[in-house]
Amino acid sequence: MFNSLWDLFLYMMWFFLFVLWIWLVITVFTDIFRSPDMSGWGKAGWSILIIVLPYLGVFVYLIARGRKMSEHAMTEASERDQAMRAYVREAANTPSTADELQRLASLQRDGAISEQEFAQAKAKLLAA
Repeated sequence: MFNSLWDLFLYMMWFFLFVLWIWLVITVFTDIFRSPDMSGWGKAGWSILIIVLPYLGVFVYLIARGRKMSEHAMTEASERDQAMRAYVREAANTPSTADELQRLASLQRDGAISEQEFAQAKAKLLAA
């Protein structure tokens, strides 16, 4: 199949360029359909251009809207970061079972709940 090491190198180069091209087309289509600032007709026009003339369509899109692509990517990354931080904050504020048992024990010691109420609440906590 390969006559020399150079043939193998060229084959691998073309393969990786093909993979890069597929990744670029998918990225452009993803940006087209996620763009909130583009109308439906604009999305349809760009999609048709990329399907009919793929190389020209992708390169024109990158020139015309490359800056918007990076802005969309940064905005999306920021939103994901904020969502992750909110989730971590929410998860960190959730009391553990041990904390809840300590709170129940202190309520029982203070006389706020009876022994039977403590046992029921403890059983409910340990069952969950």
